[in-house]
Amino acid sequence: MTKRIAILHYASPPTIGGVESLIEHQARGLNKSGYAVRIISGKGGSFHEDINVHINPLFGSTHPDVLAVKSELDTGMMPIVFEALVERLKLALYEALAGCDICIVHNILSLNKNLPLTAALARLLETQPIRLIAWNSDLAWTNPQYQPELHPGYPWDLLRQPWPMVRYVTISEARRVEMAALYAIDPLSIQVITPGIDPARFFRWTSATTVLIDELKLLDTEGLLLLPARITRRKNIALALHVLAAVRAQSGCDYRLIVTGPPGPHNPSNASYLTELLDLRQALGVEASAHFLHEWSTDGTPFLPDDDMVAGLYQIADALFFPSIQEGFGIPILEAGLSGLPIFCADIPPLRTTGEADVTYFDPVNELPNHIAARVLNGLDINPVSRLRRRVRRSFRWDALIQDQLVPLLED
Repeated sequence: MTKRIAILHYASPPTIGGVESLIEHQARGLNKSGYAVRIISGKGGSFHEDINVHINPLFGSTHPDVLAVKSELDTGMMPIVFEALVERLKLALYEALAGCDICIVHNILSLNKNLPLTAALARLLETQPIRLIAWNSDLAWTNPQYQPELHPGYPWDLLRQPWPMVRYVTISEARRVEMAALYAIDPLSIQVITPGIDPARFFRWTSATTVLIDELKLLDTEGLLLLPARITRRKNIALALHVLAAVRAQSGCDYRLIVTGPPGPHNPSNASYLTELLDLRQALGVEASAHFLHEWSTDGTPFLPDDDMVAGLYQIADALFFPSIQEGFGIPILEAGLSGLPIFCADIPPLRTTGEADVTYFDPVNELPNHIAARVLNGLDINPVSRLRRRVRRSFRWDALIQDQLVPLLED
C-alpha cells in the first residue's frame, strides 16, 4: 500500500525561501519514488499536478490572529485567546492530516513563528496516531536573534525539549551538535540529511540531455572524461579507450568516457574505424563505461547530439580528454576552458598554442596508456574544484539524497 506523506511548514512553494525550496525537492522526489504527497502550509500554491496542496492561512506566520498572539508571547505574556487558537488549529490540523501516515514537519518544533500551531500539533499527537519527523533547519533557542522573544515555561519550552515518539532530522553536523546540546540527547539519535542540488534544473538541461544522463547513470560515476569529436582515426580514440581501461584499473572506480560525435562523413573508412573501436572496447572490458553517443538512440536511428546536449556534458564532465594526433586549432580546448574543466590533451603544436601552460599534455603516439592514466588521476586528485564537483555529484544530488537517506527513514 502506498504510504501517504504530509509535509508541513508555515509556507510552501511557490513561496521563495530556503525551507520552501527544500520542501519542493522533497515533494517532487517522494512523488517520483511512488509516495502520495500532500503539502500543508499557511501560504503557497500548486506546483505539481500529482502533489496535493492544502493551504490554511492559520498555519502560516503572518495571519493576523497569529501575529496578535505572537506580539504578546514575545513579551512573556500568555494571551487570553491562546488556548482557543490552539484548539482551532488542532481541528484544522486533524482535517489537513486526514489519511496521512507520516508527517514531515519543518521548523514548527524549533521556531516560534506560530507557537499556537506548535502547541496544537503537540496536543494532536496525544490522540492522533501519525508518525512525526521533525526536520529542524533552524533553532530559536540557540539563535540570539530569537532569544529575546523566548521565556521559561509553556509554550516556549515546546521548542527546547524533545517530543516523545518523534524522529529528529537536521541539515548539518554542526546543527546536530547544537540540537543535541539543546535537547540533552545523544547526537546519534538525530539524523543528518543535508539539502542538495538538482543538476538538471540548475543547468536547465533539455529533456533529451536529462534522459541521456539518467539512462547512462552518468551522475553516479566517480569520474567522467569527455571527448567531443567525430569518429575518425586522427582523433586517436583508440588511445582514449586504453587510457580509460587503465584509469579504471588503477583507481578501482567507475570512470567513464563519452565520445560525442558520429563517424566522420567524408571518409568511408570511418565506419570500419568505429567497428574497430567497438571491438577494442569489448576486448578491454569497458563496454559499459565507454559511451559512443552515436550508438544511443530513442527511435532506432543513429544519434547526433545537439549543441545544448554537448553543453550539458561539459557541465557534468570532470575533464576534457583530447588525444588527437592532428588538429588545425582545437576548439574543445576553448570550450573546456570556459567550462572550467581540467584538460588532458595531446602534445601537438596547435593544442599547445591554445592551452599554453594551463593544460596537461601527453605524447599521443609513444607514451604508455598507464602513464597517461596515472597523470589523469593525479591531476584530478590535486584539483580542488574537481574534487568538489565529484563529491557534490555523488553525495549532494536531490535524487540520491531522497533515495539513499529519506526513503529509508520513511520505511524504517
